[in-house]
Amino acid sequence: MDCKVFAKGGSDYISSKILEAINNETRTATISGNWEIDCAIRIPSNFTIILDNCHLRLADCCYSNIFVNQNNDTDIGRTQDGTDTNINIIGHGKAILDGGKYNGLSEKTQFTEGRPAIWKNNLILFTNVDGFKISGISCFNQRWWAINLVFCANGYVGNIDFCANDTGVDAEGNEYHGLKLASYGEALVKNADGVDVRMGCHDILVENITGFTEDDTVACTGMPGELEQAFFVNGLCQDIHHITIQNIRSAAYCSCVRLLNQGGTKLHDILIDGVFDMGPESPHMDRGYLAIRIGDTHLYSTRFQTAEETYNIAVKNVRGGGVYAVSLAGEIKNFSMYGIETFNGAKMLLDEREKNTR
Repeated sequence: MDCKVFAKGGSDYISSKILEAINNETRTATISGNWEIDCAIRIPSNFTIILDNCHLRLADCCYSNIFVNQNNDTDIGRTQDGTDTNINIIGHGKAILDGGKYNGLSEKTQFTEGRPAIWKNNLILFTNVDGFKISGISCFNQRWWAINLVFCANGYVGNIDFCANDTGVDAEGNEYHGLKLASYGEALVKNADGVDVRMGCHDILVENITGFTEDDTVACTGMPGELEQAFFVNGLCQDIHHITIQNIRSAAYCSCVRLLNQGGTKLHDILIDGVFDMGPESPHMDRGYLAIRIGDTHLYSTRFQTAEETYNIAVKNVRGGGVYAVSLAGEIKNFSMYGIETFNGAKMLLDEREKNTR
C-alpha cells in the first residue's frame, strides 16, 4: 500500500517551474517530491524536465495525461510548422509516473457519458515531435498505454521500468491480483501497453525496457484509426520506419514486442535485437502469450498488410517462455530471424503468413 502523501497542485507547480526556466533561459526544470497531477503539463521545444527522486501520480477520477508536448492537440500541432523539437524527460534516482487509481476510461467506454478519447489515459503523449529523449523513469499503473508516440522522429526511449495494474475481476465481481492467461478478459485495465510507436514515427531507438505490462511492452503499430486522425500531420510521411528495439526484458501478458500495420501504413526497416520473456518469473501473471508478434490474423483496419508495405524486418536473440516465442501473420518481405530460444514449454513459431494475405 502506498503511504506517500501527494501534494495537490502538481500540474500548476510544474508548469510554473517550466515558465521560470524559460524566463531565466536555462530551459531546464528539476522537479522533486510527490505531486498529484490533475491536468496535462505541456513541455515546450528545446526543454528538459528532470524528475529527481520524484513521484507524479494522476488524481483520482481525472482524465488526463501527465506530460504532452507544447503543441499537442492544437491546430498548429497538426502542421509541419507546429512541430515541437528537442524535448527531454529525464529521471534521476527514483523517478515515477503513476496512473494511480483506475478511472474506468477504456477503448469501449471512450466518448460515452461525457468521457474523452482513450489517449487521455497515456502517461506521456508526444505528437509531432522531432528530437526527444525519455529516459530513466518508472511507469506504474498506466491506465492505457504508458508512452504514446505519434508522428515523432529522431528520438530515444530507454531505461524504462513498467509495473502495470495486475488486478483481475471474475464473473462474480471479485477482485484478485495476478492475471491468468486463461482468463484474459478479466483484466481490470485493458490494453495497458508500455511504449507505443505509431503512425509517422521514424529513427527511434527503444532500449533497456523492463517490468510488467498487461498487454504489449513495446508496440510499433500503424493503422488509420481515430488516434491517427486526431493527430495527423499533413505533409509528413506516414510510415513507421528505422526503429531499433533492443534489450527488452519484460513480462507481458500479450507480447514483449509487437509489430502491426494494416490499412496502408508502411512498416519497414525494423531491428529487434535482444528480447527476453520474463513472464515465468513475474508475480503479476502466470504466463504470457508471445515474445515477438508480427502481423495478425485479426483485421483491425480496412485490410491486411502487403509485402510492399511490410519489409526489411530483422529479429534476433529472443528467448520466449510464453505459449510461443514468435508469431508471424500477413505478408512480410525481406524478413530474417535467428537466435531464437524457448523455455518453460514454449513453442518456437506460430506461422500464419498464408492465412490472411490480401
